[in-house]
Amino acid sequence: YIIGLIPDQIISIGDLIITKEKFLLLFFSFLIFFAGIAMIRNRKDKSSNERRGLKYDKLLILIEGTVVGFITGLVGAGGGFIIIPVLVLFSKLNMKSAIATSLVIIAIKSLVGFIGDVENHDIDWIFLVKFSSISIVGIYIGQAIGIKIDGAKLKKGFGYFILIIASSILIKEIL
Repeated sequence: YIIGLIPDQIISIGDLIITKEKFLLLFFSFLIFFAGIAMIRNRKDKSSNERRGLKYDKLLILIEGTVVGFITGLVGAGGGFIIIPVLVLFSKLNMKSAIATSLVIIAIKSLVGFIGDVENHDIDWIFLVKFSSISIVGIYIGQAIGIKIDGAKLKKGFGYFILIIASSILIKEIL
């Protein structure tokens, strides 16, 4: 509903024209850029024992989920990707739990989308089985690697990864 309210042309100064699509991509790239910086910063994380004792603020989590849903609906990006920094930075969830939570969200959304489309589209079942099989192998490889990688290093690595994504979006949209 909100995207329809945004004008097709946001700013026009000489040769500089910022359209709605460009504005949304720039907004998204700045958002994930700052999330990446926050994940890379060396903040003292609570130990896993301290985190287990945390009581989660249900209202805060509801607000975070609503904001993430709003942003992903606005920019068209997957919520599973954006929810990780939110869970780590604001809900104080450890990185491995945030990734697992994100994957559950992605799986549920994918299943709902698949069920909605299975009767409306021709499904290439051979491709689906191949893709699913490769994904399952990837899950086991990722799990084996994840056991050996410290959560703090994983957090920094994810932060650098989203900085690269944000930078590539910025470069693409600016040039």
